[in-house]
Amino acid sequence: MKHILTIFCLLTCFLSQAQKKDAAFETGEWFKFRIHYGFINASYATLEVKDDYLNGKSVYHVVGKGKTTGFASIFFKVDDNYESYFDKNSGKPYKFIRQIDEGGHTKDIEIDFNHEKEKALVNNKKHKTKEEINIEKNVQDMVSAFYYLRNNYDVSSIKEGDEVVLNMFFDKENFKFKLKFLGRETMRTKFGKVPCLKFRPYVQAGRVFKESESLTLWVSDDENKIPIRIKAKLVVGSLKADLDAFKGLKHPFKILVD
Repeated sequence: MKHILTIFCLLTCFLSQAQKKDAAFETGEWFKFRIHYGFINASYATLEVKDDYLNGKSVYHVVGKGKTTGFASIFFKVDDNYESYFDKNSGKPYKFIRQIDEGGHTKDIEIDFNHEKEKALVNNKKHKTKEEINIEKNVQDMVSAFYYLRNNYDVSSIKEGDEVVLNMFFDKENFKFKLKFLGRETMRTKFGKVPCLKFRPYVQAGRVFKESESLTLWVSDDENKIPIRIKAKLVVGSLKADLDAFKGLKHPFKILVD
């Protein structure tokens, strides 16, 4: 019995290390994006992965911030804060925070997920209301979804046209988030030539995006799968976000040398 327990413990440790090795990211990862609105350098945005505790459980805490700077802030002020607390093993979100001020359009929403009961408690702090809403199984919030896909989307045998669908919960609505693979492309960046995977995230047309196929995303074709560029056709104008700085990558950043 002693030897069986020893083997079991060793196997558990091995699997734990293998899982950590296969993960696309780790605590300390940080990105900075330079965002252009048309020809104007409109703002910067950051994404950072932290360690945290939520209800006594060790979780990943990702904080995303975006803010207009300089000339652009005179015409359209943006000050956004997005946060997600999610499970380190399964990637399931436990809490999502959305605080935005976009040209006077403001929201302050906090969502607590109960996956066992398949419920989400939506706390709208701006309007001082709380509402419990049914959620789908394996649901993601808009921040945790990115990290979940990086860890779980196998691209080794991906083919052009392949699609992945996730259950997503945003504000107080359930919807299907679809991501389509468009192919491989080498992008010229400030860091050099980066081999990329090109995707089409389908978005909801309306107040922000011109149409459902308005968004294009390039991520590095390596073990990190980090965002390199995002392009969007908006209801008014267009937007481009480029990776401007990074630190804390878990794996080597693949750059082609001429």
